[in-house]
Amino acid sequence: MAMAYAIFEACGRQFRAEAGDSIRMPLMDGDPGAKVTFDRVLLTADGDKVKAGQPMVSGAKVLGEIVEHGKERKIYVFKFKRRKNYKRKTGHRQQYTEVKITDLKLG
Repeated sequence: MAMAYAIFEACGRQFRAEAGDSIRMPLMDGDPGAKVTFDRVLLTADGDKVKAGQPMVSGAKVLGEIVEHGKERKIYVFKFKRRKNYKRKTGHRQQYTEVKITDLKLG
């Protein structure tokens, strides 16, 4: 039997969530241990029953808990123009929030 899952929108992106999943999302407000609720659910599926919202599924929610905040691995950006003595090397570390999905309310 297939697990129940939901596709929801948060922080300008879409995520697929099942109960017990751990998801890395762009940095959000909140302390570790805080409860979060995502109510912009676009699609829910429970076995063979699939509900697609127009644009949201009414009454559906994804409940989670903030586990930690952190930074991804460093990505290096190197700019170079030949014969012009121009070189720039910079790095970037994207911040994230790890969220553990505790429950799905499929609506």
